[in-house]
This record gives sequence, structure tokens and C-alpha cells, in this order.
Amino acid sequence: MATTAGIIVVSSCKGNVIMDRHWLTTYFVIWYGVPYMSYDIFAMYLSHYYRFRVKGHKDYKSHSLRTVNSFVRKEFLLVLHHIALLTILLPVTLLFRKDQGDYFIGCLFLTELSTPFVSLGKILIQLGLQDCWLHKANGGMVLLSFFMCRIALFPYMYWAYGSHYGIPLYSVLFHLPLSTKLGSLCILAPQVYWFVLLCRKGYRLYKRQRDAQNQASPLSSPEPVLDISKAD
Repeated sequence: MATTAGIIVVSSCKGNVIMDRHWLTTYFVIWYGVPYMSYDIFAMYLSHYYRFRVKGHKDYKSHSLRTVNSFVRKEFLLVLHHIALLTILLPVTLLFRKDQGDYFIGCLFLTELSTPFVSLGKILIQLGLQDCWLHKANGGMVLLSFFMCRIALFPYMYWAYGSHYGIPLYSVLFHLPLSTKLGSLCILAPQVYWFVLLCRKGYRLYKRQRDAQNQASPLSSPEPVLDISKAD
């Protein structure tokens, strides 16, 4: 849904990436983005709680500040990412943009393009199909979509901004206000970190499968390479 909204906004505002407006930009953040991020934090906590409760951890017999604190410590970067979106993206979208930059907000919506592939990967793992060709192909799509829509997207937005003002890409950072640069860094940094983790897991899985084939021994169940629920 976020990707669809992003495509609509971007395609409608590409004429003037600074001044063009689309009503969906603000309404989507208010009526979908904020409720979704709030629910997602709660759902992640419940998943964490019941996962440890099933394992028999004594602290997880009931909900408490201790279980919440354990969840926050274990998923600190992901929780921080969600809270930052709620406390930074929402005010910026509603109050501080001066009715400018709908195009770039639409671009940020496109970061969710990798989510369907992530979800499919988790479904295949739960079905025990992590060794099938579909899971491997889906893994490639996760890496590709994650890189293109969560990392390469930022240089593209800088290029679009520079093209509007007639300045080269390398000068855009000096043209942007400090608050914009810090906001971009806060969003981009976790994406780079998660992408590096994905690549490392992918390499370990590939190496494990290659070593098993060379030894002509049965391949044990590998670590899921694309269980990246911590990426959104």
C-alpha cells in the first residue's frame, strides 16, 4: 500500500519536485503511516514475548516492565527506527515542510517495496521451503529491492533535488539545510546496517551450501538468510 501511494505521489509531482502537491502525501502519513508504525511496535513486542514464553523463560509468565525492557534492549535499533519515524517524519510532514517536497515524501514511501519479498521469505521459511529455488530467487529480490529502494534511493533524491536547482550532485549536500541532512542520515544509517547484515547472512548460507556440496554430505537446514523482519 505504501509503495502504491509512493508511485502515485511521485508520478504526480515529478514536474516540479519541490512545489508540486498531492493530497495523498499528508493523508497517508496520518491515516496509515502513524497507525501502522504504532501497531507494528506492539506486534513486534508480542512476537518477542510469546517467542520467549514458549521457550519457557521464567520472566515471561506475564507481561511486565521487565519483558518490555528486554524487548527494547534486544530490538533497540528497530524500535528506535519506528519511534524516529513517528516523532520526526510525522511533524516534518505536517508542520515543517511549508507545503513543499511531496515528491520526496512519495520517494520515501517507495522504501516499502521490499516488504512483500520479506514477507514471502518468512512464509517460505515457516513452510520449511528455505531450500527451494523460490526462496533463493526471492532472496535475490529482497537484496535487490532493499538496496535500490532503501539505499540507492537517497542519492537519487539528491540528484532530483540538484536537477531542480541546476546544481551538480556533489554540491547538493552543501545546499541542503543541516536538519535535512541529519534527517536523511538518521533514516539511511539503519538501512545500510541492515543491508550489510543481509549480505553477511547470504554469504554464510552460500558458503555453507557450497562446503556441504563439496563434502557430498546432506545439507543441514541453513540459517534463514532473508528473515529480515528487523528491516522495517
